[in-house]
Amino acid sequence: MMARIEDMGDRVVIWNGNATRRGALTPELYGCIDKAMQLAAEPRVRAVILTSDGSFFCAGGDLNVLIERRKLSEPERREKVDGLHDLVRAMRSCPVPLIAGIEGGAAGAGLSLALACDLIVAAQGAVFTAAYVKAGLVPDAGLTASLARCLPRPLAMEMCLLARPVTAERMAGLGVVNELAAPGASFAAAMALADRLARGPRDAQRVIRALVAAAYETPLSAQLDAERDAIAHAAGGPEAAEGIAAFLEKRTPEYGR
Repeated sequence: MMARIEDMGDRVVIWNGNATRRGALTPELYGCIDKAMQLAAEPRVRAVILTSDGSFFCAGGDLNVLIERRKLSEPERREKVDGLHDLVRAMRSCPVPLIAGIEGGAAGAGLSLALACDLIVAAQGAVFTAAYVKAGLVPDAGLTASLARCLPRPLAMEMCLLARPVTAERMAGLGVVNELAAPGASFAAAMALADRLARGPRDAQRVIRALVAAAYETPLSAQLDAERDAIAHAAGGPEAAEGIAAFLEKRTPEYGR
């Protein structure tokens, strides 16, 4: 089965297929991610889940495809990589939280896609591998940037230079994986996170996601200004009115969907 997209109203699920190739990247997956990012702009959507049909989340680039790309000129190869990088940029700027539900593991550009998400649920025993060096290649799809942001430098170097796999359990201990699930249950756990998000304040969540995403590259002074403007606006809105009232009345807030 190839990649497909499932529109569930308040969430969009991207199912990676290509199970016989351990979920290696396909044009169909690119199209599904692109479509999901378009749907995420609609106010009804509260989260996007990226998961797989098979027993492995995504093995990254298909080496058979890369063999064919060797026949292209270097500018043509750059253009092919730009297509993947455009997807990563779109994921990073998605207005709603992205949740990765990982079975088996993620390798190469598959790891890049997982780390481009905001929340990661991984099945126990899953492994994460920056496998490029095994094929004489170097990372792409923002992997070096993502690893540098979330891991100590020696471990990021170990993953990239030695292609040494890191378990989901270790990633959870480092704070990269948010939740561990029983094998086969990562999607259910991702759906539970999406349920929780759907019960929360939509506008506040979107602003929080944008603020945190920008904080990695924005100077402190500019980030303080952005936070000032955001909370000044939020404090006068209906979500804050409901949230503050619910807190004072010791009840669960009802933000609506």
